[in-house]
Amino acid sequence: MISLLLEDMTFEQDIRELLMAFYPGEKYIYTDDTVLLRLHLYKKEQEYHISINTENEAIEFCSEIKAAKFDTKNELKRNIYLNLLKLGNKELPWGTLTGIRPTKIVMEMLEKNIPLEDIKIHLKEVYLVGEQRINLCISTALREFNILKKIDYKDGYSLYIGIPFCPTRCLYCSFTSYSIALWKKETDTYVAALCKELTAVSKMFRGKKLQTIYMGGGTPTSLEAYQLTEILDTVKTNFDLSNLLELTVEAGRPDSITKEKLIALKASGVNRISVNPQTMQQKTLDLIGRKHTTEDIYNSFRLAREAGFTNINMDFIIGLNGETLSDIKDSFIKVKKLAPESITIHSLALKRAAGLNTENKREIVDNELMLSMTDVATNNCNELGLKPYYLYRQKNMAGNLENIGFSKPDKECLYNILIMEEKQTIIACGAGTSSKIVFEDGRIERIENVKDPKLYIERLDEMIKRKENMNGIN
Repeated sequence: MISLLLEDMTFEQDIRELLMAFYPGEKYIYTDDTVLLRLHLYKKEQEYHISINTENEAIEFCSEIKAAKFDTKNELKRNIYLNLLKLGNKELPWGTLTGIRPTKIVMEMLEKNIPLEDIKIHLKEVYLVGEQRINLCISTALREFNILKKIDYKDGYSLYIGIPFCPTRCLYCSFTSYSIALWKKETDTYVAALCKELTAVSKMFRGKKLQTIYMGGGTPTSLEAYQLTEILDTVKTNFDLSNLLELTVEAGRPDSITKEKLIALKASGVNRISVNPQTMQQKTLDLIGRKHTTEDIYNSFRLAREAGFTNINMDFIIGLNGETLSDIKDSFIKVKKLAPESITIHSLALKRAAGLNTENKREIVDNELMLSMTDVATNNCNELGLKPYYLYRQKNMAGNLENIGFSKPDKECLYNILIMEEKQTIIACGAGTSSKIVFEDGRIERIENVKDPKLYIERLDEMIKRKENMNGIN
């Protein structure tokens, strides 16, 4: 356990998240007990006074209080970080950065025409980011910056369609999802409700440019082919698709993919899909609750190619229980034979609701091992001609690393960039979805749909009314 004795709670979250990066899996208390590490902070005149105590060592230092809260926070985090290194901790790849969108820092500087060398210095001096992550962040942001030139922020918008069903719940998952087996008899009712919401939204956005559509979940292909067609036909009938740049469906689980469903998606205009193994190791698939084999992954990918898909993404998770560096190498030897157009690499991040946490099955992977595994994955993506195009981070992320999407040129997922950069309105339909309305002054307002599919169906008119009442949505 780690004890935080903070007389000023202003930066409690920032301090705790920084410590979490150094000490993954530790619990935090706010009393003075016997613990792994104790951090005491108090204010005195124009300085924060901090002491850090472990069983064997103690360090005391000060951090100046500046006029701007932003400057004070960063100086405080830098001081804590550098003194934690003195206690024998190793440098973190992202330095003091604990936010989920590091590329936004670079994007804002690029928009102000700040030279790349100055951006590098800023990331190094303000946030103590390591050289490898500085280069990764800048190269990703540069690609985003150029890709987003085709996006109309003022009159354009994106559409998210949520399908909250899965064949089974994976142990690492904390997303809103429900067993398709239990909901099988009610999915027609859900689809009808979803189509009603989509039709209502199409009327709200008449005159606007729909630029990207993303159907996710859950696992959209948990639904039957005719249901997927019904949803996408509703979209084609009601929305103006003349400005559409991308229509993605996260097919996801190989155990939910069939030839019939893939043909239906292709016929409905879908031009990008995902076939997501997460790993090519059968022992791990069994552990995390996947009811399919590695052979099923190959078969699903082959069926997608036969159906005519030329833009296929594959997701992988680094840091799953029991996986070794050799396992990661083997998984990427196998995936290279398939040669997908994009690969998304996720560093394992477990929220409280994930099974690996609630069932106390999580294994904390050593930070250095995580870095080595991620390097293997990244190098294989480079060998396939895939380059980074979007990047984000999460709390409780193994190795204090990142999630990053790699793709071939012109095969990027625009929606993925937009959801991270928060520059365009994304309207979301379906149970458990969240719309983001972006105003011209940069302000963002959210509209939440209820998570439970049954409640979503019962309260659908309320969900629609929420959107209609959102100031500035029309």
